[in-house]
Amino acid sequence: MAYTSVDDPTIYFNTILYTGNGSSGRGITGVGFQPDWVWIKNRDDNAPHKVFDAVRGVSKSLKTNSSDSEVNTEENGYVSAFNSDGFTLTQGSSSQQDVNKNNEKYVAWNWKAGGSGSSNTNGSINSTVSVNTAAGFSICSWTHDGGNSTIGHGLGAVPKVIITKERNNNGSWNSYFSEVGNGYRMVLQGTNAKISSSVWNSTTPTANVFSMNDSITSTMIAYCFTEIKGYSKFGSYKGTGNTNGAFVYTGFKPAWVISKRTDSSNSWRVFDTKRPGFNTASMNFVHANLSNAEDTGDVMDLNSNGFKIRTNSTDQNTSGSPYIYMAFAENPFVSSSGVPGTAR
Repeated sequence: MAYTSVDDPTIYFNTILYTGNGSSGRGITGVGFQPDWVWIKNRDDNAPHKVFDAVRGVSKSLKTNSSDSEVNTEENGYVSAFNSDGFTLTQGSSSQQDVNKNNEKYVAWNWKAGGSGSSNTNGSINSTVSVNTAAGFSICSWTHDGGNSTIGHGLGAVPKVIITKERNNNGSWNSYFSEVGNGYRMVLQGTNAKISSSVWNSTTPTANVFSMNDSITSTMIAYCFTEIKGYSKFGSYKGTGNTNGAFVYTGFKPAWVISKRTDSSNSWRVFDTKRPGFNTASMNFVHANLSNAEDTGDVMDLNSNGFKIRTNSTDQNTSGSPYIYMAFAENPFVSSSGVPGTAR
């Protein structure tokens, strides 16, 4: 019996750091694969989180910290190509330069799906789906019909997280988390606690489709995730209110973690092992719902088999409060051969 099916997580997810040079047509390399979803944040400046994917196509950006609709060839810069080992950046006309401002530090998180996608007819609405079943990740695009519909996601397994966004209208990043339930939504661009909602039609996703009941008539995008042992984990933990916080077992050393309190208005926090500070007295993190520059001061130990909360911040560790998280691996705790610590 295999302990994990992913001995090298970096072939499906990788974090890249780079310093802007203010040029256009700049290639960023070192990802290790051709990414299909790229999420970029300026670490030094008050600038939006920019996300790009292969299904919507290059140059089309959305912002996780905003309900704004999709922008094509954003004046503040955009990804203009997905390459075999990274992506190309093109500057816009503005001096803001969200993706490549001279001498400013950036982080880019990269996921591999299945390219530009193909037709999926499993739902009541046909969708275009780019899927990587080995990594438990798919990107879905469809045009919603203003009612109760099902959408094929292509995973062949039940998704535990679905993050959706209207593309041609302003609207929330409505997100499904199995730990929160099908009667609620989380919003990525806000600090909101879980919101009672019928957007998922009170229906848990299946191995083939997820349900949406919404009055919108818009082109949509969804990022769908199912757990892959040794590579990804999506769950919850309870706060303790002190710096000896919860230990969350994932079965791998996390490379990336995002967390959010679900019973109160608190920010989403994103941590990774490439930026300075992990497992020290002051860890670097960004808020997915804010354009703020990178922050420091709180601690999350990223251990060989999970993560431990080392702060009493209300964003991460209020006593008795529930928190959801998503985590992707840097290294599995036990490889597919059952040998500890030898996966890469």
